[in-house]
Amino acid sequence: MKKKNETIEIIEILKNAYPDAKCSLDFTTPFEMLVSVMLSAQCTDERVNKTTPSIFCKYSTPQDFVDIDILKLEKLIHPCGFYKTKAKHLKECAEKIVFEYNGEVPKSMDELIKLPGIGRKCANVIMLNAFNSPCGIAVDTHAKRISNRIGLSSNTEPDKIEQDLLKQIPKEYLKDVNHLFVYHGRSICTARSPKCSECPIQKYCNKNL
Repeated sequence: MKKKNETIEIIEILKNAYPDAKCSLDFTTPFEMLVSVMLSAQCTDERVNKTTPSIFCKYSTPQDFVDIDILKLEKLIHPCGFYKTKAKHLKECAEKIVFEYNGEVPKSMDELIKLPGIGRKCANVIMLNAFNSPCGIAVDTHAKRISNRIGLSSNTEPDKIEQDLLKQIPKEYLKDVNHLFVYHGRSICTARSPKCSECPIQKYCNKNL
């Protein structure tokens, strides 16, 4: 792992490189954020954003998802892949929110991860973007790849990578890290053929990975 001052410098460099980094999922309410992030599993944010407008114009509340026929929901979310599993989780999640949380998406990590289909990564995304209350780091494919390459973590399991990152990243930077890793992972530190010569944090990269 890096020293904390090195990690802070990396984040500051990325903040300068991507000043407009933000959540790329479109949403207007915490529940829409929850639906979008669940649909984004094994799917691009771009595809999710093309799919959700036709859903949210008619079905945008937990009660709407409780009431909708699951076969109809499967058809609506079909473009996002794994539609049967996602529809099942969305229905179960909406039911739990309606019947146990008064129709409101819970505002804590502990409660969010009790919802069907919501793991730590999804819960972290919801806490950050829906409630502006980051308390962890969503370790997606970009965060995992970058963390391994620049030596922030040698672990491969998302939960362990997150714990490594939290030891090095001060709380005030948590709101930036998720978005910065996504932007950097998409534009330069790609899985294949990374653009190392253009990388602003190249000097921190572990050349053996």
